[in-house]
Amino acid sequence: MRAKTAVVLGAQWGDEGKGKIVDVLSGRFAAVARYAGGHNAGHTVIIKGQKFVLQLIPCGVLRPGCKGVIGNGVVLDPIAFLKEVAKLRDLGVDVDGQLYVSNRAQVILPYHRMIELAAESAPGRQKIGTTSRGIGPAYEDKMSRSGLRIVDLLNPKILQTHIENACQEKNAIAHALFGSAPIDPSKMFDEYAAAAEQVRPFVTDTGNLLNKVIADGGSVMFEGAQGTMLDIDHGTYPFVTSSSATAGGAATGTGVGPTAIGTVIGVTKAYVTRVGEGPFPTEIHDSSADTLRARGNEYGAVTGRPRRCGWLDIPLLRYSNQVNGTEWLVVTKMDVMDELAEIPVCIGYEIDGKFTDLVPADVQGLESIIPRYTKLRGWQQSTEGITDFDHLPLAAQEYLRFQERESGAKIGMVSTGPDRDQTMILPGFADVLETLSN
Repeated sequence: MRAKTAVVLGAQWGDEGKGKIVDVLSGRFAAVARYAGGHNAGHTVIIKGQKFVLQLIPCGVLRPGCKGVIGNGVVLDPIAFLKEVAKLRDLGVDVDGQLYVSNRAQVILPYHRMIELAAESAPGRQKIGTTSRGIGPAYEDKMSRSGLRIVDLLNPKILQTHIENACQEKNAIAHALFGSAPIDPSKMFDEYAAAAEQVRPFVTDTGNLLNKVIADGGSVMFEGAQGTMLDIDHGTYPFVTSSSATAGGAATGTGVGPTAIGTVIGVTKAYVTRVGEGPFPTEIHDSSADTLRARGNEYGAVTGRPRRCGWLDIPLLRYSNQVNGTEWLVVTKMDVMDELAEIPVCIGYEIDGKFTDLVPADVQGLESIIPRYTKLRGWQQSTEGITDFDHLPLAAQEYLRFQERESGAKIGMVSTGPDRDQTMILPGFADVLETLSN
């Protein structure tokens, strides 16, 4: 019998609307667990007109009785975490007793931000387009086995020794390479020792917690951050994030075994967006991009940066579904396409005069792609708020069926607006959700 668990992740470069989808589905789960990334990943959720922007905390906390879990695969900035907790409390969200932080998660400290900001701004360095929040350097320390974990943050003696040693090293590196001013270890210790005491009530062995929920017959959703094409292994390297954004990260990032993953749900926009640097084969370079950006409000939830917009890329979606073992697709922002008379969809690539439908591994190959398009008929009428597939315009139905046929995964949900209620659940997926429900 399949475990009552599901991974929900981005099928593209992030910003697919996972926050809303996780929120819509979370009412059926006992726990929602975040398994990768840091506070560089924003999820926007709108509930009856009220807007919640979550950067680090899982969307499950917006559902009374649903546990929100920050797993061991996440890198956590204690100060940013506490600010987000305070904002949620101000909005009337009861986070106490509902939100949990892994004692094995890695800690982001000020010198991580110093190193990343300096490196991203240094002359001659290849810009990746990071948010300069210390995510990458924190993962670097994790992999070099010199990081600080939450369990150690809570031990003042270990914390003080770690900060003193790390500042001595990081200050020397930052000054030598980038000319950065040094960070005061004494001031840092005072600030983070105080923050540790506020974080302490949330800390537990979250791997044990999640496994117990599953063993007791409860359901767990694993919430992805960023998107598949930003995965450290499977994305458009080096223009990627520093963690495992794909479905495999759900096991390593939470301490729940891979055999306990019941199904994988990929979230894809009806088009494609990307923030920051890096290859983007179907990027639009005419006024259509401005139309999609304006109608889709395509600006980063965390940074406010305008997103690059492109047409739906079928080879990329097929690759994403393969990497993740995606069984179900959720299509978001259908309503953004409502005014288009004709919609190009990329069905393959031309590289060096040869046609392929495979995503190349190298940046040079990705940048030399000439996308080959087919054009589908637009519907030029409003789909906003429609919650029944049969009520969609016929051309909109065909656009969705085309994605389904070509990508190899079944469409289970369609989002036709930003609010929680503007969501369509298709019959086959409704049965799946019924089995996942507590």
